[in-house]
Amino acid sequence: MLRKGLLAPIRANRPSHSSKAIRQRKTSTNRTLTALSTLSPSSAAPFAVAVSGVEKAFGPTRALAGADLAVRPGEVVALMGANGAGKSTLVKIISGSLAPDAGTITLGGRTVSFASPREAKAAGVATVHQATDQAGAGGLTVAENLLLDEFCGRGPLFVSGRSIRKRAAAIAAALDLDLPLDRDFIDLRPAERQLIAIARAVAAKASVLILDEPTSSLSTAEAERLFTIIRRLAASGMAILYISHRLGDLAAIADRAVVLRGGVIVGEFAQPIDFPAAVTAMIGRRLEAAAHSGEASTAPSILSIRNARLVPGARPFDLDLRSGEVVAITGTLGSGKSRLLRVLFGLTQLDQGTVTLDGAPWLSSGPAASIAGGVFMVAEDRWASSLLPPETPGASIAGTIALPHLPRWFPSGILDTMRERAVGNDAIRRLGIKAKNADDTLDQLSGGNQQKVVLARWQAAPCRLLLLDEPFQGVDVGARADLITAIRNSQSASATLIATSDTEEALEVADRILVMRDHSLFAADDGHGSLTAAIGSVETAETRTQP
Repeated sequence: MLRKGLLAPIRANRPSHSSKAIRQRKTSTNRTLTALSTLSPSSAAPFAVAVSGVEKAFGPTRALAGADLAVRPGEVVALMGANGAGKSTLVKIISGSLAPDAGTITLGGRTVSFASPREAKAAGVATVHQATDQAGAGGLTVAENLLLDEFCGRGPLFVSGRSIRKRAAAIAAALDLDLPLDRDFIDLRPAERQLIAIARAVAAKASVLILDEPTSSLSTAEAERLFTIIRRLAASGMAILYISHRLGDLAAIADRAVVLRGGVIVGEFAQPIDFPAAVTAMIGRRLEAAAHSGEASTAPSILSIRNARLVPGARPFDLDLRSGEVVAITGTLGSGKSRLLRVLFGLTQLDQGTVTLDGAPWLSSGPAASIAGGVFMVAEDRWASSLLPPETPGASIAGTIALPHLPRWFPSGILDTMRERAVGNDAIRRLGIKAKNADDTLDQLSGGNQQKVVLARWQAAPCRLLLLDEPFQGVDVGARADLITAIRNSQSASATLIATSDTEEALEVADRILVMRDHSLFAADDGHGSLTAAIGSVETAETRTQP
């Protein structure tokens, strides 16, 4: 259960990129770090890892604009931030994957500079990434993976299978791992792969461990096992930087939370962490102020789902969408958001439950039947699902918009290119697509403008239910605002269901927000409550429900 504290942020400010503001932040950060030293009994010891004034730009985009962060030995610090806040860039710099444009990194009080992840690991910085298939090597056994760093370093030239097993067993025993040492890494579950990566960090005597969304694909029991290991490592003196969107994780494991927004630290919170204030710092405004009015709640029902179970063993749920309503489902990777949209579009089936569309049973046999029934979908990967290679006939803006509607628009089989261009030019004007005309091909457009074309495709014909899977992914802020306006302005008769892993996106676009976890809907925010409380109820439910 979430613990709501009354402690105000030690420091909370809006990001500024001027040199004067950066100097002020550095001075403020020094005061902050001095204050934080009183929170740990080991205040006399140097920070295990500290970054000061770190900046990083990719072309005109500033990912980090003077970030400051420090973690003491034995401390678990949560790094919070919305998508695009700079979390991944900061982690890549600490772990040696990127070089900063400015700023310093210190380990144990000593200034360091890493040219590669291997140099960072040799210095004592270990990173366990969200993608667990990168945590080891398929084709090698558990024992061999536990010794992988030694094999890749200056280990012995010749080793026997017996010696490998003996040394691997000692590493596994240190973390109470009970995995068969002769099992192939590729056969392990995500939780087991993570434990292998953590065990390697312990064997390498890492002083800093970075965990990037470590519970995103874990069950409740597996996550609790991970927490037990993290607590044990922290107690041994290891510094841990923990990145997660799950507030329940942070309440359970973090000693302190640091909020990154716009490439700078905008808030720091000690336990008990005030999560409503932390999330407000993360998105830059109060959650309750961001929701739409919810006036569609009395409108006629378009979609009704009853006793639905997406996969065997998941908790059944109900869902209703009304005319003119925009509903967002938010949740972490693998929570089931995309699967629900795929069910409604006919790409897969429910494990159990019923669906009605406009009061009639709805069970699509596939995309063609869905489109004929007025159910449209924008998939997560626009190039794989919606766009044609530029050399393909019909790969223009006009052709891309018209493609799924050709049988209805031109039943004789004779194309009316004038009509296609008229629809394309209307979309360019209405959505603010930056293009010369409707004959431009999609490879000439930016990612945001490509996504506008994909959305325009489904707004070009009568729609009952519009399904959008991560519609703002890879889209800049300006294009996102245009897309949101287009989505909101087209909802007089249809309903829209959006799947997004970004809470800020959900708040900007939706009348109502649902939270999905373990392939089930656990909580909702109708605009009058707190999304933080909704997420908290998900985490509470997880203690009672196994996936």
